[in-house]
Amino acid sequence: MKRHFNIRYISAQLDSSSYKTEMEFVISTTWDSHPVDHDPVKVTFSPGDGGMTMQVSAPFFNDPPGPSGPPGQPFPGLWDYEVVEAFFLDSTTVNYLEVELCPHGQHLVLLLSGRGHAFMQQLPLSFTATITGNRWNGEALIPWHYFPPNVNKMNSYAIHGSGVGRTYESLYPVPQADLVEGQKPNFHLLEYFQDFRLQSIMGEGWVQPESDLWKGK
Repeated sequence: MKRHFNIRYISAQLDSSSYKTEMEFVISTTWDSHPVDHDPVKVTFSPGDGGMTMQVSAPFFNDPPGPSGPPGQPFPGLWDYEVVEAFFLDSTTVNYLEVELCPHGQHLVLLLSGRGHAFMQQLPLSFTATITGNRWNGEALIPWHYFPPNVNKMNSYAIHGSGVGRTYESLYPVPQADLVEGQKPNFHLLEYFQDFRLQSIMGEGWVQPESDLWKGK
């Protein structure tokens, strides 16, 4: 059975060299393919100055409380807090970029080569977040040199809650038919990532800048 996910091209413009567009993704399921019980998280990707802009519009649960680190700075172990994440994968090399954004303003960027093997993390990131009532919005500029060459897959996640109420949500979840007894959420199940190309945002004529960060990986 073909599976459908909530993806929307929300605007486009034609300039002298390429066709650029924004893409909106809606995280409407938990990691194990159940529907979320709240207004879903929305993640939007669009062209930025020297990189790709990632925007988040999400409910604010304030659970758990925010990290102790200052806003605008990397925070190790951010995945233990309330976060929205995006992963960008080159499936031929198993090189991928992980970006984590927190409503309290902290962030975490990891470069990974091999499933779950980070060789660089806590990279700087231009990121701001604003909490208004029971919602938060964030915007980050992800530099091109953070992306591995030949990105062809992606996934996005959202996490909130504490203890038994900890909730893990996924844009592309594990199908219920694939679940095994006792399975726990794992955001590094790369086989469930879905097709994604940076050229879908930047235009077919766009060439990704080379990066020294990925040489030899």
